[in-house]
Amino acid sequence: MKIAWHTLSLKSKSRIELTDLTERLRELLQETKIRDGFLHLMSLHTTTALFINEWQNALLEDIREFIHSLVDDEREYKHNSPEFSDCERQNATSHLRSLLLGGNKSLTVLIREGRLLLGRWQRVIFAELDGPQDRMLQVQIIGQ
Repeated sequence: MKIAWHTLSLKSKSRIELTDLTERLRELLQETKIRDGFLHLMSLHTTTALFINEWQNALLEDIREFIHSLVDDEREYKHNSPEFSDCERQNATSHLRSLLLGGNKSLTVLIREGRLLLGRWQRVIFAELDGPQDRMLQVQIIGQ
């Protein structure tokens, strides 16, 4: 059994940004030479999310519009109010949007015969919901 750790650094440029991590994860897997096991990915940030879905421009735009439609930027939130919270970023919308994406701060992908076990159209996607910021993701690959 082999265990490999990696840190992925990301720098977002906009408030809401989606990033396809699939190729970077495949490269990390190839470096480990692990043939069978699993890759576990974890975000160290509460205003982000990780999920698996299709990477297609129209769908990505639909995801962004969906996120905006369910959490109104103009509404007042207690998390943004000095009366109730000490948060200086005024980012209640980012936290709520993270919940809409399942609140996922981690995900696991199986490894089979040295490859990530993903469906034909599946991609591993990182959602920045409070950018622009520098972000850190932890990757643990376990197997043989």
